[in-house]
Amino acid sequence: MQIKPAHIDRTCPEIEIFETILSLDNQQILELGCGDASLTRLIANGGEHRSIIASEVDSIQHQKNLLIQDLPNVHFIEAGCENIPCEGNTFDTILMFKSLHHVPTQLLDTSLQEIYRVLKPGGKAYISEPIYEGEFNEVLRIFHDEEYVRDSAFNAIKKSVDSKVFNLNREVFFYTEYIFENFQAFEDRVIGATHSEHQLSEELLHKVRWKFDRLFSQNQGVFKIPNRVDLLQKPDS
Repeated sequence: MQIKPAHIDRTCPEIEIFETILSLDNQQILELGCGDASLTRLIANGGEHRSIIASEVDSIQHQKNLLIQDLPNVHFIEAGCENIPCEGNTFDTILMFKSLHHVPTQLLDTSLQEIYRVLKPGGKAYISEPIYEGEFNEVLRIFHDEEYVRDSAFNAIKKSVDSKVFNLNREVFFYTEYIFENFQAFEDRVIGATHSEHQLSEELLHKVRWKFDRLFSQNQGVFKIPNRVDLLQKPDS
């Protein structure tokens, strides 16, 4: 396993990755850290007979998700991955999109044990994480440096593979594009995200804006974000 490769040659929406390497039709699916359910919606509507439990730990976002009425095959719950309120051997597939590094580091091992517990034998856990580099990260780390938590998340995954809790089915690297119309959009969607509490001073906000505007002038607001997917599989026995 490697935390990042020397070169990444693919840029695409993440749906192209998980719909290629997973078979989600006729599956019991658990999404951990579903956020605003944007990917949940694509998964729910992207195939046949997909039954999804979508979990979110952020109470504010969870209450918004409960207002969604047009996804009959999705059930929203409020829970963290360190304590999944489901029976063991329940799910064919578990999905985590950029959420494992948000788990407190002391709960990472417990969270992976919980994922193992609720997966069916032979079931797969798709865990995607942002790689600590790139222009977007240059802006983000000014006020929210995630190097330690991203490293910790990777090390916890690697530990679970090295100890034979999971088998590593495959590892995939790709870029996604994150587009901002202007700095206000960045401030609303990133600094103001309800799952984090970013309180920036005027001085720090000025530094973030300066860096963002400098990069924006070069890329017109299109930030390429490098990502890693670790596809884990629970042994059959």
